[in-house]
Amino acid sequence: MTWKDRLGRIARGQRGHVAGAAPDSSGLTCQELVELVTDYLEGALSLEDRHRFEAHLDGCGGCRAYLEQMRGTVLAIGGVAGVALDPAMSQRLMASFRDWRSRRDV
Repeated sequence: MTWKDRLGRIARGQRGHVAGAAPDSSGLTCQELVELVTDYLEGALSLEDRHRFEAHLDGCGGCRAYLEQMRGTVLAIGGVAGVALDPAMSQRLMASFRDWRSRRDV
């Protein structure tokens, strides 16, 4: 499922809730924010969705901490020189990711 699909589901009220999670006044759950954090950091959210994202952050210290951790990770990794992977290892990692992704999107 793409981020646009997720946002469409969120806008239509079709949320995939985590046990005990409920949307706040922004309309987002913490789980939904976690799913959108990369798009937020990359500037890929629409203006309306960015405002909803930031409204959730205003009232959720846990999500603010998570966002800061993600920013720190991006900064740390951005400064690390690339390491060449063995082609076989790269293929195994990609296969694992595809398998994980297909199970997650079902």
